[in-house]
Amino acid sequence: MRTSNTATRRKPESADLKHIARKRFGQHFLSDRGIIEAIVDEIAPQPGDAMVEIGPGLAALTQPLVERLGHLTVIELDRDLAQRLRAHAQLEVVESDVLKVDFAALAARLAPPPAAPIRVVGNLPYNISTPILFHLLGYAHLIADQHFMLQKEVIDRMVARPATSDYSRLSVMLQWRYDMANVLFVPPESFEPPPRVDSAVVRMVPLASPPAVDAARLGEIVQVAFSQRRKIMRHTLGKWLDQHGFSGHFDAQRRAEEVPVAEFVALAQAVPPATTHSTATAPA
Repeated sequence: MRTSNTATRRKPESADLKHIARKRFGQHFLSDRGIIEAIVDEIAPQPGDAMVEIGPGLAALTQPLVERLGHLTVIELDRDLAQRLRAHAQLEVVESDVLKVDFAALAARLAPPPAAPIRVVGNLPYNISTPILFHLLGYAHLIADQHFMLQKEVIDRMVARPATSDYSRLSVMLQWRYDMANVLFVPPESFEPPPRVDSAVVRMVPLASPPAVDAARLGEIVQVAFSQRRKIMRHTLGKWLDQHGFSGHFDAQRRAEEVPVAEFVALAQAVPPATTHSTATAPA
């Protein structure tokens, strides 16, 4: 894991604040020029990259990205913001809830084989950030990398190691598929309006050769294991394994937070696959 870097703070500069942030969309608009430049440097966009930005908002990140890329596809749910963005000649606007976007179809159109996979970036709405991460998990094989600004405590859970307080179902379900690093700290005063939490930027690079595993089965096992995370798994996952005819060895005399990702994956590979196949469900 890479260590976090803190960008040089500058006084926030307002973008177009005529648009009032809408709570139902979890809108907090990035306005600190120093932070914006630091995020773009971490993304390192190259001319011609097939990139998709989720939640461009007032285009604070969008404009410096498109200046380097030449063209950018953005996904925006807010109708008023989508209308503004369509006036930008270098932007393709997808007006939609990102959870309903078929990224396979989008990738096939933006970067048809043998072109490089698409790149995905965004300042994700904090109220639905985890569902978005799990939605994209199903398309990881079509994505080169992802850079997202999220609530810092969410990123802490994403990159957490076993036997730590932040290690959780989210840690396991993302780490089996991505190499991740917290690359930048973003303070509340970098936004208009300021959120009540610290933020950070995470880099997510899909593993080139991820373990072959039934994702739905893995998700089920991890959900059961962490259902009572402070207790040993004997009465949760241990019983579940007995009910599903597991005859191998698994030490259920531990807490879920003590089990490494690789061991959860190996267990999912050893248990018969789930009847309903899906990528994963968002953790509770």
